[in-house]
Amino acid sequence: MHLHVNGQEHELSLPDHTTLLSALRDHLELTGAKLVCDRGECGACTVLLDGAPVYACLTLAAACAGQEVTTIEGLAPGGGELHPLQSAFIDNDALQCGFCTPGQILAAIALLREKPGASEEDVVRWMSGNLCRCGTYPKIVRAILSQSAEAAHGA
Repeated sequence: MHLHVNGQEHELSLPDHTTLLSALRDHLELTGAKLVCDRGECGACTVLLDGAPVYACLTLAAACAGQEVTTIEGLAPGGGELHPLQSAFIDNDALQCGFCTPGQILAAIALLREKPGASEEDVVRWMSGNLCRCGTYPKIVRAILSQSAEAAHGA
């Protein structure tokens, strides 16, 4: 099977039932997406599949052939400059333990691509599939809204 992840092609020999999350974490050593609930309820495993957020724990790796998978590691490859939304999370103190942060950021990127200038209501609705056990929701919303304003102005 061929998986295109973060701009690189990978050839993997995996059983048909292998989830995308397992392929990423166990075979490609990309550990940003987290295994938490393993049933699509928390969003900690969120990655982008052709730009759309998906729960990697519920997505079969085989179903991703021919599509681009983006993980948190792909946003600042090689330790380069952070994505503006990563910086916004830092600037707004929108993380505490950081465990949910990769999934939160990737879901937010998809939101802002789909709806630049998203309102607070849009952000809250869209992000409802990504849980934060530390309860930093107000700061997460503030971080996303700071980038929503940037996106609305074409920055």
